[in-house]
Amino acid sequence: MNLYELKTFTVLSRTLHYAKTAEQLNMSASAVSRIISRLEEETGTFLLERSNRKVELTPNGKLFADYARETLEKYDELEQSFKGDKNKITGTLHVYASVTACYVILPMLIKKLAEKYPGIQLALETGDPAGAIPAIREGRADLAVAAIPEDGLSYIETISVRKTPLIFAASKGTDFISDGKEASPQDFISSVPLILPKTGLARRRFDQWTKSRNVKPIIAAETEGNEAILALAQLGIGLGLVPKIVLESGRFADNFTIHTAGNILGYYDIGFIRRSEIYGTQKSRLIQAAVTDILNSSDWRKE
Repeated sequence: MNLYELKTFTVLSRTLHYAKTAEQLNMSASAVSRIISRLEEETGTFLLERSNRKVELTPNGKLFADYARETLEKYDELEQSFKGDKNKITGTLHVYASVTACYVILPMLIKKLAEKYPGIQLALETGDPAGAIPAIREGRADLAVAAIPEDGLSYIETISVRKTPLIFAASKGTDFISDGKEASPQDFISSVPLILPKTGLARRRFDQWTKSRNVKPIIAAETEGNEAILALAQLGIGLGLVPKIVLESGRFADNFTIHTAGNILGYYDIGFIRRSEIYGTQKSRLIQAAVTDILNSSDWRKE
């Protein structure tokens, strides 16, 4: 095995998607598949579980992913030492963020990081906000931008950036709530078709509220990702439940009417999420320390 094969495997271990890996590495999906086959033949074990719907790491695959990542980091450290540039912090910071976070919050971090630590590059994984905590827990991301968990987790630390209410968004021209009048959530949740997130904070709050009030909602669709919810709502099949910031920052804003969720679903507290303890190789620790410096040097809520 060589460094290029190890890099291919580390990217695939993060994306768990052959086509996305191929796109990031500027190669074909079949080439990625051949590399993985060679690695499995050389290691004598299955590294991935493949199905028509998804790719997952086997237990041995997770061990090999750690080995590959550490080997690449140590090689980078060695390469830098050969260049006599030991004091410069270089490497890759893996970040997980929703599409909305990429527009609204991430640019502030990128700007500050680039100004002070130009040797640090970002590797970005976008996805459903509900995937942020798993990405941190599984080591696929060093930093995430998402809704901060209501129940504190012992292994993570958070920095709040912005609060935004949860709202119901209706495509303009639909008549779910007639005459343009604002109805209370209690009035329409049981009588209007809804488009809801499959998982995550908003869905938990919604389910808890409807269960506590014995309300039977009409669910037209369930999907992953706030942008997907708005796309379906724009088709006119129901009201989409999303944080208000998603509607305000996206390309959909002029196409929707907002219906407040009142206080029943509360606010999203959006911010940075990462492990509370510094870990990994010396190079990884230096990158994490640089991120700590950036996160602690600003009052993000005033940016």
